[in-house]
This record gives sequence, structure tokens and C-alpha cells, in this order.
Amino acid sequence: MRLRTLTALAGALTLSLVTGCAAGDGTGASANTVTYWLWDANQLPAYQACAKGFEKENPRLKVKITQLGWSDYWTKLTAGFIAGTQPDVFTDHIQKFGQFADLKVLEPLDDLGIKESDYQPGLAANWIGQDGHRYGAPKDWDTVALFYNQKMAKAAGLTAEQLNGLSWNPKDGGTFEKAIAHLTVDKNGKRGDEPGFDKNKVKVYGLATNGGGYGDGQTQWSMFTASAGWSYTEKARWGTKYQYDSETFQSVINWYFGLAKKGYLAPFSDYNVQSNQANTQIAAGKAAAAFDGAWMISTYSGFKGRDVKTALTPVGPTGKRATMMNGLADSITKGAHNKAGARKWVAYLASDKCQTVVGKYGVVFPATLAGTEAATAAYKKKGIDVTAFTEPVADKKDFRTFSYPITNYAADVTALMMPQMEDIYGNGASVSGLDQTNSQINRILSQ
Repeated sequence: MRLRTLTALAGALTLSLVTGCAAGDGTGASANTVTYWLWDANQLPAYQACAKGFEKENPRLKVKITQLGWSDYWTKLTAGFIAGTQPDVFTDHIQKFGQFADLKVLEPLDDLGIKESDYQPGLAANWIGQDGHRYGAPKDWDTVALFYNQKMAKAAGLTAEQLNGLSWNPKDGGTFEKAIAHLTVDKNGKRGDEPGFDKNKVKVYGLATNGGGYGDGQTQWSMFTASAGWSYTEKARWGTKYQYDSETFQSVINWYFGLAKKGYLAPFSDYNVQSNQANTQIAAGKAAAAFDGAWMISTYSGFKGRDVKTALTPVGPTGKRATMMNGLADSITKGAHNKAGARKWVAYLASDKCQTVVGKYGVVFPATLAGTEAATAAYKKKGIDVTAFTEPVADKKDFRTFSYPITNYAADVTALMMPQMEDIYGNGASVSGLDQTNSQINRILSQ
């Protein structure tokens, strides 16, 4: 199985190299330069500021930062692993980590002295490979909350207190479904819970869509499956058996995508990963609410004419609310041209010196406790309430926070789950088809 994955990766990278993706990339490799890649343009100024602080402490070193869009980022990075044009350090995603560790293209970071207690719970532990070595230094974290158009909520008679007190279940949707139905308005002005509502002629959907959710459903259905007591695999990290064949999982998915059949959730056809994501639907006034991540706070708050607020995820059948808590990390490539400088830079990135600087920009929640405090204060200064994102991290009694599924062959899981979830969402396919998909995934993991 590993050979097949390597072969597929090499094939994709060969195409990238032929099209010139890796040629002349200007890595700037030298004895006194550390090359660093990231994908988020909003965070670029913060890390440029960190680089200045680092260079002041290390006058013989310079940091060259390259920012690329999400898709180009991973294409060029993986091409670089083949061509030897990879950066010294790059922003790593937990969903990619398993494959990179398996292919042995990451440098162990055990000597950096990363302590779990210095960071928000769970962030440091997620970057330990199956071999027991650390391959990522905690960088930041995010959770998911419900963004909503306050003007539309007021018109529907829904208060912030009510939206923060919603609950749900897979049988009738609970007060959450009632709220989403009431926020939905057809072209004749009828709300989703009123007689005469036309689900085929909806003007404003109660809930925007971010697509089918692949196999993780981070901003789609993960808060529902988790608050129903379901987990992706049989153990928190490096599981070998996915559980998409679970009755609990399938009942939640059936209910969630059933909202689209009722006209409350925007249809799958409305979603486009490039041009029409949930935030775009909110900005256009086509939807009243959307589940989205903390990395989108500045985007939603910047919509002109849309007074967007946030609410906690709803309470589920377990009696708890739930949200995925994802955390990025900085990793050093095995083929780094300046490993000594890279280690110093990653150690600096993972320290309060850098993370408090990043926090003050108010665009992301840094992984250290001090960095998180700095970010919270920065958002408050901007007049943005981020309680819906920070409370799940602070309150373990009433919230269940969980990670992306950390397993081998994440790309294979996505390749199998993406069309299956889109078929259920877009074509009304039966959720029972997940049984076969789950078996295929587990066969891959067992090899």
C-alpha cells in the first residue's frame, strides 16, 4: 500500500514539475538564510514581524518567507520533496502530517524541548508520529462556531441568548432545526416553518453550505456527529479502523443533509470551493447562518452591511456541545538546506516571543497560552466577541473538543469519502452506502 501511495504521489509531482511548478522557485537556500512557507495571506504580516524579531536575536540569519494559495501550496511543497526545492520550514496541517511522516520527508524535532503544558491542551501531542518522534511545533489552533446575520436573526425574533442555547437531535432536529427553519425565507416571504413555504423557491437559506465535508466534516457535520457521541476511528490518534458504518454516524448524516431536502440548508449545487463557500453566501445575503472556523473571524466581521455575530455550537444527544479543535504546526523538511538555522527558527516560532506578536494582530489564536490571551485582547480591541471559539477550549465539562482524524492514508480516505458524501448530499443517495466505503477505507489502512 505504501508503494502505491508513493507511486501516486510521484506521478502527481512529475506532472507538477513538467508544468514548471517547481522550476525556478527561488528557495533562497544558503548558509545564512532560512526559507519558510505558509499559505494564509492574512497571517503573512504577523510572521514578517516575527522574522524581524528573530533576525534581531540572530543577526547572522535571515528568514525568507513565501506565501502561496492553499492548493498551490501543497502542490509545490510535495513537488519540492521530489525535486529538492522544498523549503527549510513550512506550515504543516494535521491532515497532511500522517502521509508526510510515513514518507519520511520530515525532520524529527525532539531536541527542541517542546512541552505540552506550554500550549493549549492536545496541540503538542497531535504531532507525535507513530515512531514516537515529534515532527511539528505547535503554531495555532481553531474551533468552529455558528456565524449568523444579526439583522436576519432579529427579523426572525431570535435573540443571541436563544441562538446560544440551541440543542439538536437526529430525530426531529430539536430547537436548532426549528431556528434554522425559521431563519429560512422563500421568495414569497414565507418562513420555513410557516404554512405555504415553498422549499423549491428559497430566497434566504437558514444555513449556508460548505459542501459535503469529505471525511472530516469540520465545518459541516462534525459538531453534530461528535455531540452524538461518535468518533472517526477506534482511538484518538493513529487509529486503524474508521467508523463511518456506525448507526449513530449515519443517522446524523441522514438528518443533516435532510435539512437540504426540506429547504433549510443551501443545496449542494450552491457550493463552489473557489467562488461560493459559506462565507460568500452570508456576504451575499443568501443565507442567514453558517458553521465556520475561527480562521474566518476577520472575514465575516469585515462584510460591509452584514452585522455578523457568533453563537456556540448546539447541545447534542450526549448533553454536550462539540467542536473540532484543529491546530497547525511548523515542520522542518528532511531535505532542509539549513537545518541548524531552521531549528532556531522553529523554536522561535513556537515560543511566546513570536506567538504573542502573532496574537496581537488578531487574525488567529496562537498555540501558547500567552499567545491566545494576546489574540483575545486584540479581537476585543476590534470590537469582536470571540467567546464562541474560546469557551469550548476553556470548558471541558460542557464541551467536547476533538481533533482531525490522525491516521495513515488520509489522502485515500478523502478520495473515497468525497464522492460518497457528495452523492448523499447532492443526489439523495442512501447513507447505507457508507458501509461499503468504510470497508474499503479499513482495507487500505490494514495493509
